[in-house]
Amino acid sequence: MATEGNGQAAEPRGGSGGSSSEAKPSVAPRGGSGGSSSEAKPSVAPRGGVVGTLTKKDFASDQEVRWCPGCGDYAILSAVQGFFPELGIPPEKIVFVTGIGCSGRFVYYMDTYGVHGIHGRAPAIASGLATARPDLAVWIVTGDGDALSIGGNHLIHALRRNINVKILMFNNQIYGLTKGQYSPTSEEGKVTKSTPFGSLDHPFNPVGLALGAEATFVARSVDVDRQHLVDVLRAAAAHQGTAFIEIYQNCNVFNDEAFIALTGKDTKVQNQIRLQHGKPVVFGPDGEKCVYVEFDGSLRTGMTADIPAELVYVHDAHADKPGAAFALAHLSTRPTEPTCIGVFRDVSRPVYGELMERQIEAASEKLGKGDLAKLLHSGDTWEVS
Repeated sequence: MATEGNGQAAEPRGGSGGSSSEAKPSVAPRGGSGGSSSEAKPSVAPRGGVVGTLTKKDFASDQEVRWCPGCGDYAILSAVQGFFPELGIPPEKIVFVTGIGCSGRFVYYMDTYGVHGIHGRAPAIASGLATARPDLAVWIVTGDGDALSIGGNHLIHALRRNINVKILMFNNQIYGLTKGQYSPTSEEGKVTKSTPFGSLDHPFNPVGLALGAEATFVARSVDVDRQHLVDVLRAAAAHQGTAFIEIYQNCNVFNDEAFIALTGKDTKVQNQIRLQHGKPVVFGPDGEKCVYVEFDGSLRTGMTADIPAELVYVHDAHADKPGAAFALAHLSTRPTEPTCIGVFRDVSRPVYGELMERQIEAASEKLGKGDLAKLLHSGDTWEVS
């Protein structure tokens, strides 16, 4: 079980701990090539200074992985560690920021720089870090309770500002670390230790929330579908700006099989609505079901054979307005029925850090270089003897 975070920065094992003014190795851009994980891994100048090839081991720390046996976090960690080498970014140029909860332990298992922050504040910490150090790749790992309860305010502002961070939100629809209380994504009527007669709260739809905040990249995947998760991670890494990924993650102790409709061997093909940009949205073993446009403009599901081809919805992840993506996010009320996974939205908008740099340059050109000492001694001052 994770302990309370204290904001400490964890160095990668091989990191020099040196100042940021030291020579930086030449690496590929943060977006990576977007190629398949089966392609040759890029050569970089790793921590030892010798050109080599990154592997999964370069991103696995020496810490014992401590989650409950069978937890979905293991699958996500393995997928992330296996995917990161293809980005071509050495571990010392990557920072993971986490909050409190089972997901908070993720930072200890990635052999990169990391910050285990306080409850809900990972987006605030990461926003400052990514803005001040645009040369770093900053990733946030958080949970549904950490991100959407105490951290909700920080999350929505990171999304709307389009900070250059990637957010992985593990959603198990429960508070796992504190032993099974209901969370902001728990279903109505959920009986837990904190709601013995059933929850009265209407749950958040995390993808809908992110789209409502007009995030520029919004996606959903599941913990045990490694290939799908890696495909989504690859698209998020290539995106410039905030990328938000909801990952359905099974808590086998306090909320087991909450997502069995999407992950079960006999049920997933019936219930996973896989979104692919530019392609008609069909699902089922033989594509016998589809998402179609109703006469009032809403999106609904039906039998493909009964729907005119021109009414079958063709997914446009790059649509300027998030309306269609929002409708896709609400095709299901819970992940117990056909539910969309994949990239809902992927659009371009200026990145917050880049806008700030331009503003500072323009102000400096107009007003001249600032003098901090002069500023501190300007106006009314006092001498204390």
